Amino acid sequence: MKIQFLGQNCFLFHYKNKTILSDPFYNYQKEKSQFDIHSQAIDYVIVTHAHGDHIADVQEVLDVHPEVILVGQPEICAYFKHKNSLDINFGGSAKFDGMRISMVPASHTSSFPDGSYGGEPCGYIFRYEGKNLYLAGDTGIMADMAYFTPYYGEITTAILPVGKHYTMCPNKAAFAASDLLKCTKVIGCHFDTFPAITINHEEAYESFRKRNVELILPKLGEEIQL
Repeated sequence: MKIQFLGQNCFLFHYKNKTILSDPFYNYQKEKSQFDIHSQAIDYVIVTHAHGDHIADVQEVLDVHPEVILVGQPEICAYFKHKNSLDINFGGSAKFDGMRISMVPASHTSSFPDGSYGGEPCGYIFRYEGKNLYLAGDTGIMADMAYFTPYYGEITTAILPVGKHYTMCPNKAAFAASDLLKCTKVIGCHFDTFPAITINHEEAYESFRKRNVELILPKLGEEIQL
């Protein structure tokens, strides 16, 4: 699997011949990522919650790629009224191309920019080829993280928010990785986008080093091979 970081919790996942876009927010600072939705094929869009920095570009994706499949909570899918929607909830999974994406809880809030209810926030666990990738979405530390590895198996990579203020800070994310998820590799997200979530990178790396967890803080547009 190959992952490209497009800002906040927006990632483009390449798996086999399919592409999955999470929490579309690619237009913000796209001069740095050089991402172009018109030239990029998208097969699936998954959404963790309804905040503006996670759904800002969903409608554009659906307009440019009308055959894309939208995956999210019933409230998310109902809001966008997209013809190709796959609404799931906690305990549910989306299955395609040898991959299962299971919805798991997140500790956060969720409402659309117009104030309407966005359902409960979530994260996803991608299960493929004997591996597990955890996309946490926006979350604080929560006890639920401790059951992911016993049930799903080893979390080989976790994508965790590290920007503080609205989500976990690097110290908390490092603790979540080492003590709850038992995961040794983390890709950071939801950092440096706005002043409130700007972090000191060296301090972040040190927080993870102390717990023997590898941290990657990707640049906009950077691709990571798993």
